[in-house]
Amino acid sequence: MEPTTATTTTTTTSSTPAMDTLPSVDSDYQTFLTMMTTQMQNQDPTDPMSSDEMAVQLATFSGVEQQTQTNDLMTQLLAATNAQAMSQMAGWVGDQARIDAPVYFDGAPITLSPNPGVNATKATLIVTDANGVEVDRRDLPAVSSADYSWDGKDSTGAPLPTGIYTLSLESYQEATLLGSTGVEYYAPVQEIRSSPSGVTILVPGDIEVPSSYVTALRAPAAPS
Repeated sequence: MEPTTATTTTTTTSSTPAMDTLPSVDSDYQTFLTMMTTQMQNQDPTDPMSSDEMAVQLATFSGVEQQTQTNDLMTQLLAATNAQAMSQMAGWVGDQARIDAPVYFDGAPITLSPNPGVNATKATLIVTDANGVEVDRRDLPAVSSADYSWDGKDSTGAPLPTGIYTLSLESYQEATLLGSTGVEYYAPVQEIRSSPSGVTILVPGDIEVPSSYVTALRAPAAPS
């Protein structure tokens, strides 16, 4: 799907089914008892169900019933926790969050926060497109973690087309590669969302990342 820039700046919550539409554990339990009673009424008189077998079946279903109720309570607790977290993060909408994630480039410079490895004497920014093709490779200051304004140009100096790109940073000590890491950047928070895995934020390019990925938050830059 072609990436698009979301423009909605509202906080949303995911809907949950109404309680009366959820399957009833009590109903399942009554169905089980009915089936067991029918089984006992129609059992072979020469080989009736023993009291031990009946006790095992009742204990087994009781355990399943308790586990189901526990799962329902955990689901409700998670939903309540997510709702509370979303309420607390509603003020993030419109601010700039620092995240390590794919970046959406639309022609405007993007503020990066590279973090070269310890003892690195050289740091190289690697840019790949949505197909995994390297489109740029440039050296950055290796002894500084100061913000860097990425202009979105390829290795020939031509502006890259609008799209989603992945940024990584290779740290070297002389000619020895110390490691490769992702590159954090600042992106405006457009929306706060609730998902089964927790609360997420939406940034330009329909890029959705867990809120735990946010390592810094700042007010948007004042218009020049």
